[in-house]
Amino acid sequence: MHTSSSFFYPLASSSCAAPQPAPAPATSPGNIKVDLLVVGASFAGLACARAAALAGLSVMVLEKKSSAGAKLHTTGIIVKDAVDSVPWLAEVPPALVRRIEGVRLYAPNMRHVDLHAPGYWFWATDAPALLDWMVGSARASGVDVRLGTLFEQALWLNGRWEVPVTQGPCITATYLVGADGPHSRVAKALGLSRNTRFLYGIEHEYQGARMTPGLLHCFIDRKLAPGYIGWALDGVGVSQIGLARRMVHNSAGALKLDPLLRKIASVVTPGDAPPVAVRAGMIPCGGVLPMVARERALLVGDAAGMVSPVTAGGIHTALLHGERAGEAVARFVRGEAGDPATWFVRGYPGFRLKRALRWAFDHFQSDWMFNHLLGTPQMRRVAELIYFHRKGGSLPKS
Repeated sequence: MHTSSSFFYPLASSSCAAPQPAPAPATSPGNIKVDLLVVGASFAGLACARAAALAGLSVMVLEKKSSAGAKLHTTGIIVKDAVDSVPWLAEVPPALVRRIEGVRLYAPNMRHVDLHAPGYWFWATDAPALLDWMVGSARASGVDVRLGTLFEQALWLNGRWEVPVTQGPCITATYLVGADGPHSRVAKALGLSRNTRFLYGIEHEYQGARMTPGLLHCFIDRKLAPGYIGWALDGVGVSQIGLARRMVHNSAGALKLDPLLRKIASVVTPGDAPPVAVRAGMIPCGGVLPMVARERALLVGDAAGMVSPVTAGGIHTALLHGERAGEAVARFVRGEAGDPATWFVRGYPGFRLKRALRWAFDHFQSDWMFNHLLGTPQMRRVAELIYFHRKGGSLPKS
């Protein structure tokens, strides 16, 4: 179990975040001064920045990509819990989402069971367009989002963070939040914990794929996807078919989608056309990292390992804790609370049960077991807890 001391690393006022030459001092007239600097226009970063701006802070976001939605490594599924708990999602344009009503879980022998929970559903999303919309929404809330700007280092000088950038003046900030993905540059620069345990996934997007609609199709197969699953769903304008496995000894390059496509051809077919898009990347699966904060700085989202060790879902926790981080920083800057690095990160999800399930899945995954137990009430209950978290209420009457 994490303790507050494992999350927070004291920073002496005379130290700096990286052994680099000091940039111009904070009093330089060319510097840009902000209350909060967020690195990464991710789900977590944009939620944090927008919440802080709505609370009255001056906020800037640095994003190395020219578009927040470019080169994503996420399938973009958002659970109903997130829609219920993050009011911002109520503003998402309906054209960017599609409801998925349940899960069809396949054993290695391709027998399946359908899983539903009353009132529960998922959103399939056009994830690139959704993140680009979130950038526009954050800007409309007063956030200065700077795309195509690489974060390289941060220095602690005169009681503020100094962040030099290649293009433009140095940025000085009262608070710094790293929301820059599983290989966080902020974590490296500040000497915080970094992700070391990953799943590696690949996903193709097709137009014209055929499958039973309205379901998230999940395929268990230890040979094709050790430590995780294959999946398929009718998304927004495209069908998404993917596969992920536990990373072992740099085995990422060996992952191919063709064996899965051949196996599932009786229930999911991509059609004759090649994929219209391919995405691949690593997903942290070790849970929240031991040290995710230091004085006036913290990590959130994938940078903090804030991803379910079992399902690899991270958008819900990214949005929820990102938003709360922005609100906590605003309270600190206004003098209403102490440094969130000393208290806020204690509330990060521990994933204790899911870390135990991840360990068991890594060590005892058995195709024989899933073939024989998938249809039993006990296995169905475990699957429902994993996929649905909690059961929703009755469907509202139209």
